[in-house]
Amino acid sequence: MPRWNTVAIVGVGLLGGSIGLGLRQRGLAKQVVGIGRRRATLDSARRLGAITTSTTLLDRGVHDADVVVVCTPVDQIADHVKAAAACCPQGCLLTDVGSTKGRIVSQLDGGLPAGTCFIGSHPLAGSEKRGVAAADGDLLAGRVVVLTPIRGTEPKARRAATTFWQSLGARVVEMSPAEHDAALAFTSHLPHAVAVALALAVPAADLALAAGGLRDTTRIAAGDAEIWTQILLDNRENVAATLEQFDASLADLREALATADRRQLKRILTQAKRKRDALGS
Repeated sequence: MPRWNTVAIVGVGLLGGSIGLGLRQRGLAKQVVGIGRRRATLDSARRLGAITTSTTLLDRGVHDADVVVVCTPVDQIADHVKAAAACCPQGCLLTDVGSTKGRIVSQLDGGLPAGTCFIGSHPLAGSEKRGVAAADGDLLAGRVVVLTPIRGTEPKARRAATTFWQSLGARVVEMSPAEHDAALAFTSHLPHAVAVALALAVPAADLALAAGGLRDTTRIAAGDAEIWTQILLDNRENVAATLEQFDASLADLREALATADRRQLKRILTQAKRKRDALGS
């Protein structure tokens, strides 16, 4: 039997579409409502099986929802959560998939109707691709979803969100919004910034000679520029701090090369290999 009668997804792109597909493939929801601005996108999501019905009106889409997942860009999430909270049933779980959490959670703290069950979420899954056409019902299987409760978060919201993400195959961990943003600056936002810098550094005339190394290390630089502009600016202080540490690592590498210090160069390469190996495949 389905766990939920109605799940509403605000923003049916890669993540929203993948959540919808996962719910439908697992029989977890009787109805998955897609909410968005573009009718063509919503129609595509329905044809792909990510949603069962759709609307361009947020208030109509969340009116009967048991769960609302906001999957819009980070600079829009707080406003969409507030709008959904004003129209959804009391006790409905409200959450999001934003890649940054501090500003979103602080904007919503104390600004929602009494009885609203909101908790910030961030599924650590995705792709440089965008759009519902790239959606995958197993995108969250085996992946981590971070919940970011604060002092005023209802225990019911924590339990409901944990159940929701685990039902899609994810492993749930909890940390504060500040801890999340500091950690993700290293594990997600710095890698994107470095991939961008590397892609820019390669002379266009040499791209014809690019092999797996360049393609692999710059893959994420193909991500949507508007979305990543918002993410990097939203977490700019943490990202700036990680770039300073990255600069220090580059300085060590540059010094070893400048002095032809074979022992130091091998030490740096060995340490990097050890860390990379610890990530697994």
